[in-house]
Amino acid sequence: MTLYDIKPKFQDLLRPLVRVFFIRGVTANQVTVSAAIFSVILGAGMMLFPDPRLYILLPIFLFIRMALNAIDGMLAREFNQKSQLGAILNEVGDIIADAALYLAFAFLTGVSPWLVVLVVLLSWLAEFCGVIAQTLTGIRNYRGPMGKSDRAFVLGALGLFIALWPQYTGVANIVFGVSALLLVWTSINRFRSALEVENA
Repeated sequence: MTLYDIKPKFQDLLRPLVRVFFIRGVTANQVTVSAAIFSVILGAGMMLFPDPRLYILLPIFLFIRMALNAIDGMLAREFNQKSQLGAILNEVGDIIADAALYLAFAFLTGVSPWLVVLVVLLSWLAEFCGVIAQTLTGIRNYRGPMGKSDRAFVLGALGLFIALWPQYTGVANIVFGVSALLLVWTSINRFRSALEVENA
Protein backbone atom coordinates (compact mmCIF):
# COMPACT_ATOMS: atom_id res chain seq x y z
CA MET A 1 0.00 0.00 0.00
CA THR A 2 1.45 3.37 -1.06
CA LEU A 3 0.11 6.85 -1.69
CA TYR A 4 0.08 5.88 -5.38
CA ASP A 5 -3.01 3.78 -4.59
CA ILE A 6 -5.10 6.91 -3.92
CA LYS A 7 -3.99 8.52 -7.19
CA PRO A 8 -7.33 7.90 -9.02
CA LYS A 9 -9.25 9.92 -6.42
CA PHE A 10 -6.66 12.70 -6.58
CA GLN A 11 -6.98 12.73 -10.38
CA ASP A 12 -10.76 13.07 -10.13
CA LEU A 13 -10.29 16.24 -8.08
CA LEU A 14 -7.86 17.62 -10.66
CA ARG A 15 -9.88 16.75 -13.77
CA PRO A 16 -11.66 20.15 -14.05
CA LEU A 17 -8.28 21.92 -13.87
CA VAL A 18 -6.86 19.57 -16.51
CA ARG A 19 -9.67 20.55 -18.87
CA VAL A 20 -8.86 24.23 -18.30
CA PHE A 21 -5.20 23.55 -19.10
CA PHE A 22 -6.17 21.76 -22.30
CA ILE A 23 -8.54 24.52 -23.40
CA ARG A 24 -5.80 27.08 -22.84
CA GLY A 25 -3.38 25.07 -24.99
CA VAL A 26 -1.09 23.85 -22.23
CA THR A 27 0.58 20.56 -23.18
CA ALA A 28 1.63 17.63 -21.03
CA ASN A 29 5.29 18.17 -21.91
CA GLN A 30 5.11 21.83 -20.89
CA VAL A 31 3.75 20.83 -17.49
CA THR A 32 6.45 18.16 -17.06
CA VAL A 33 9.30 20.52 -17.92
CA SER A 34 7.87 23.32 -15.78
CA ALA A 35 7.67 21.05 -12.72
CA ALA A 36 11.32 20.06 -13.16
CA ILE A 37 12.50 23.65 -13.66
CA PHE A 38 10.63 24.95 -10.60
CA SER A 39 12.05 22.04 -8.56
CA VAL A 40 15.60 22.94 -9.56
CA ILE A 41 15.02 26.61 -8.75
CA LEU A 42 13.62 25.86 -5.30
CA GLY A 43 16.28 23.26 -4.56
CA ALA A 44 19.07 25.61 -5.61
CA GLY A 45 17.59 28.37 -3.47
CA MET A 46 17.53 26.15 -0.37
CA MET A 47 21.11 25.05 -1.06
CA LEU A 48 22.33 28.63 -1.39
CA PHE A 49 20.40 29.77 1.67
CA PRO A 50 20.24 26.75 4.03
CA ASP A 51 17.94 28.40 6.53
CA PRO A 52 15.64 25.86 8.25
CA ARG A 53 12.75 28.31 8.02
CA LEU A 54 12.83 28.08 4.22
CA TYR A 55 12.00 24.37 4.42
CA ILE A 56 8.39 25.33 5.12
CA LEU A 57 8.23 25.76 1.35
CA LEU A 58 9.07 22.12 0.70
CA PRO A 59 5.76 20.44 1.68
CA ILE A 60 3.82 23.15 -0.14
CA PHE A 61 5.84 22.78 -3.33
CA LEU A 62 5.89 18.98 -3.18
CA PHE A 63 2.10 18.94 -3.08
CA ILE A 64 1.99 21.28 -6.09
CA ARG A 65 4.53 19.12 -7.89
CA MET A 66 2.46 16.00 -7.15
CA ALA A 67 -0.53 17.75 -8.71
CA LEU A 68 1.51 18.76 -11.75
CA ASN A 69 2.74 15.18 -12.18
CA ALA A 70 -0.85 13.97 -12.16
CA ILE A 71 -1.94 16.71 -14.56
CA ASP A 72 0.74 15.96 -17.17
CA GLY A 73 -0.22 12.28 -17.14
CA MET A 74 -3.91 13.07 -17.53
CA LEU A 75 -3.25 15.49 -20.38
CA ALA A 76 -1.20 12.82 -22.12
CA ARG A 77 -3.70 10.00 -21.66
CA GLU A 78 -7.04 11.78 -21.91
CA PHE A 79 -6.22 14.36 -24.58
CA ASN A 80 -4.09 12.27 -26.94
CA GLN A 81 -0.75 13.89 -26.04
CA LYS A 82 1.23 10.71 -25.43
CA SER A 83 4.65 10.65 -27.07
CA GLN A 84 8.05 9.04 -26.71
CA LEU A 85 9.50 12.45 -25.86
CA GLY A 86 6.89 12.84 -23.13
CA ALA A 87 7.78 9.46 -21.61
CA ILE A 88 11.47 10.43 -21.53
CA LEU A 89 10.77 13.87 -20.07
CA ASN A 90 8.55 12.34 -17.40
CA GLU A 91 11.18 9.89 -16.16
CA VAL A 92 14.17 12.24 -16.46
CA GLY A 93 12.25 15.19 -15.03
CA ASP A 94 11.30 13.21 -11.94
CA ILE A 95 14.83 12.14 -11.04
CA ILE A 96 16.21 15.63 -11.66
CA ALA A 97 13.48 17.18 -9.51
CA ASP A 98 14.01 14.65 -6.72
CA ALA A 99 17.73 15.28 -6.67
CA ALA A 100 17.37 19.07 -6.68
CA LEU A 101 14.86 19.13 -3.83
CA TYR A 102 16.20 16.39 -1.59
CA LEU A 103 19.91 17.22 -1.88
CA ALA A 104 19.07 20.56 -0.26
CA PHE A 105 18.82 18.73 3.08
CA ALA A 106 22.54 17.94 2.85
CA PHE A 107 23.31 21.64 3.29
CA LEU A 108 21.66 21.87 6.70
CA THR A 109 23.88 21.86 9.78
CA GLY A 110 23.52 18.56 11.63
CA VAL A 111 22.35 16.54 8.63
CA SER A 112 24.66 13.84 7.25
CA PRO A 113 25.34 14.64 3.57
CA TRP A 114 26.20 11.04 2.70
CA LEU A 115 22.84 9.81 3.99
CA VAL A 116 21.04 12.38 1.84
CA VAL A 117 23.07 11.44 -1.24
CA LEU A 118 22.42 7.75 -0.53
CA VAL A 119 18.65 8.34 -0.47
CA VAL A 120 18.80 10.27 -3.74
CA LEU A 121 20.79 7.49 -5.42
CA LEU A 122 18.46 4.80 -4.08
CA SER A 123 15.48 6.86 -5.28
CA TRP A 124 16.98 6.77 -8.75
CA LEU A 125 17.52 3.01 -8.41
CA ALA A 126 13.90 2.46 -7.38
CA GLU A 127 12.62 4.40 -10.39
CA PHE A 128 15.06 2.56 -12.66
CA CYS A 129 13.65 -0.73 -11.35
CA GLY A 130 10.17 0.52 -12.22
CA VAL A 131 11.29 1.28 -15.76
CA ILE A 132 13.06 -2.08 -16.08
CA ALA A 133 9.80 -3.75 -15.04
CA GLN A 134 8.03 -1.83 -17.81
CA THR A 135 10.62 -3.04 -20.32
CA LEU A 136 10.03 -6.65 -19.28
CA THR A 137 6.27 -6.61 -18.75
CA GLY A 138 4.96 -3.54 -20.58
CA ILE A 139 3.63 -2.11 -17.29
CA ARG A 140 5.39 0.64 -15.31
CA ASN A 141 5.84 -0.64 -11.77
CA TYR A 142 5.00 1.64 -8.83
CA ARG A 143 5.24 -0.81 -5.93
CA GLY A 144 6.28 0.61 -2.57
CA PRO A 145 6.78 1.00 0.25
CA MET A 146 8.77 4.10 -0.77
CA GLY A 147 7.54 5.21 -4.17
CA LYS A 148 7.71 8.74 -5.54
CA SER A 149 4.57 9.98 -3.77
CA ASP A 150 5.64 8.36 -0.49
CA ARG A 151 9.03 10.07 -0.66
CA ALA A 152 7.35 13.39 -1.32
CA PHE A 153 5.08 12.91 1.71
CA VAL A 154 7.88 11.82 4.07
CA LEU A 155 10.43 14.44 3.03
CA GLY A 156 7.80 17.15 2.79
CA ALA A 157 6.76 16.35 6.37
CA LEU A 158 10.45 16.41 7.35
CA GLY A 159 10.84 19.85 5.77
CA LEU A 160 7.84 21.10 7.78
CA PHE A 161 9.25 19.59 10.98
CA ILE A 162 12.64 21.24 10.46
CA ALA A 163 11.04 24.60 9.71
CA LEU A 164 8.99 24.47 12.91
CA TRP A 165 11.59 22.88 15.20
CA PRO A 166 15.05 23.68 13.77
CA GLN A 167 16.71 22.65 17.02
CA TYR A 168 15.84 19.04 16.17
CA THR A 169 17.32 19.04 12.66
CA GLY A 170 19.34 15.94 13.55
CA VAL A 171 16.12 13.90 13.35
CA ALA A 172 16.60 14.12 9.58
CA ASN A 173 19.41 11.57 9.84
CA ILE A 174 16.99 9.01 11.25
CA VAL A 175 14.43 9.78 8.56
CA PHE A 176 16.99 9.46 5.77
CA GLY A 177 18.41 6.26 7.25
CA VAL A 178 14.99 4.61 7.43
CA SER A 179 14.12 5.95 3.96
CA ALA A 180 17.25 4.34 2.54
CA LEU A 181 16.21 0.94 3.90
CA LEU A 182 12.67 1.36 2.56
CA LEU A 183 14.04 2.33 -0.86
CA VAL A 184 16.11 -0.87 -0.99
CA TRP A 185 12.93 -2.78 -0.15
CA THR A 186 11.05 -0.87 -2.85
CA SER A 187 13.66 -1.72 -5.50
CA ILE A 188 13.55 -5.40 -4.56
CA ASN A 189 9.73 -5.40 -4.70
CA ARG A 190 9.76 -3.88 -8.18
CA PHE A 191 12.29 -6.39 -9.49
CA ARG A 192 10.37 -9.28 -7.96
CA SER A 193 7.07 -8.13 -9.43
CA ALA A 194 8.62 -8.03 -12.89
CA LEU A 195 9.99 -11.54 -12.48
CA GLU A 196 6.64 -12.80 -11.19
CA VAL A 197 4.91 -11.59 -14.36
CA GLU A 198 7.65 -13.05 -16.53
CA ASN A 199 7.39 -16.46 -14.81
CA ALA A 200 3.59 -16.49 -14.74
